[in-house]
Amino acid sequence: MQIPDELAAEMTPAVRAFVDALLDRIADLEARLNQSPRNSSLPPSIQHPHARPAPPKNKSRKKPGGQRGHPKHERALIPTGECQHVVSLKPAECRRCGTQLAGRDPQPLRHQVWELPEIKPFVTEYQRHRLVCPGCQASTCGALPAGVPHSQAGPRLVALTALLMGCFKQSKRRVALFLEQVLNQPCSPGWVVKLQNQATAALTPAYAELAQQLQSEPVLGIDESRTKEARTKSWLWTFVAGAYTVFAHRTTRAAAVLDELLTDTFLGVVNCDRAKMYGKQGRLQYCWAHLQRDFQALIDHPDHQVKRLGHDLMRPTKELFRLWARCRDGTITRRGFERLMQPIRQEIDGLLLRGVFSGNAKLQGMCGPLYDHRDRLWTFVDVEGVEPTNNASERSLRPAVIWRKLSFGTQSASGSRFVETILTVVETCHRQHRNSFEYLTAAVAAHFGHQPAPSLLTGV
Repeated sequence: MQIPDELAAEMTPAVRAFVDALLDRIADLEARLNQSPRNSSLPPSIQHPHARPAPPKNKSRKKPGGQRGHPKHERALIPTGECQHVVSLKPAECRRCGTQLAGRDPQPLRHQVWELPEIKPFVTEYQRHRLVCPGCQASTCGALPAGVPHSQAGPRLVALTALLMGCFKQSKRRVALFLEQVLNQPCSPGWVVKLQNQATAALTPAYAELAQQLQSEPVLGIDESRTKEARTKSWLWTFVAGAYTVFAHRTTRAAAVLDELLTDTFLGVVNCDRAKMYGKQGRLQYCWAHLQRDFQALIDHPDHQVKRLGHDLMRPTKELFRLWARCRDGTITRRGFERLMQPIRQEIDGLLLRGVFSGNAKLQGMCGPLYDHRDRLWTFVDVEGVEPTNNASERSLRPAVIWRKLSFGTQSASGSRFVETILTVVETCHRQHRNSFEYLTAAVAAHFGHQPAPSLLTGV
């Protein structure tokens, strides 16, 4: 938006400067109104699913659901010998003439019905006898066997309770209700908190081992999301390595968290967004998914100069992702990818420099820092094993964000410790194709038996 020439001629310099400032402010506010998850870092959850633009593809004329002639998919029958109960059904008479029938069909039609058994807790009572010595009259009580907990919950019950809260995102009251009404296990929300603390203590050694390993990783994807601890602002951090993920719940978003977990011994590459606290971590790779959204914001801006540069930056960015997809699936070699990326790299660096000298405050504010740190845009080209995006970290945070929206954060430091440990274990087991319930049970059993917890670094 510009001032008409006839009006501009009648204005004093002071009035014209004031009007120009107002027009710039209006343009900035209009750009903010147009922000969406497509052109900014706003989370997709703020937008109703039906409000998203339709994907650019031709609408299919097929009806939804399975199509006629598609391969049949059904649950395979288990062997008859594995069934708990087999009922043999023989007709007594012919359905046409009523003649009595006898014999058996060597290949009967098999129909299997799956049902849950009646669930009853398995309760073991330990009777500790206290006996008096006939000589010195001292009383001695029988000791519990090794591995028997002093509380009333066994390892599987503690593991299930932790999994219901940390993986299936149920509140403490809902967990207590499930245990009471489905498992016939007397329970209260207060007891759930006690079991939660036992799970935290059991998982802490394995969590500490993973956190220690972060310092020696060659590549780490790092991201964070805001949450709450009681009435205090806090952040849930995620550190994604090659075969495991570590979560950390902290009351700060500052670089002190990185100094605490990575220390000064970390020499790898950090894949992250452009937040300032990552600046001291050595070699960085800025997330191109974030950059693509920023370039889309330029395209959606009302200023034509800004819009033009946005289009010019988006074209090589799309080519960048196309080449990366070909390199990842093996269509082109790594060396060929590096060679094809050179002209794209030069083009984008030149476009950023054009934005720096454009005289447009909007373009200078974004392009200036990017050009100054342009080496952080191309680490994935120079170092094999580095991804161009930080999508792995964002995917690992997604369940935690959903949990936060349901629970509104934690209420104490002990609750925060539980969240970071259980999310770490569940996400790591998922990535390693382990059964998280079996691992939790083994870790709690080891804790009750005063044994070392099973390692999550086995085979890493």
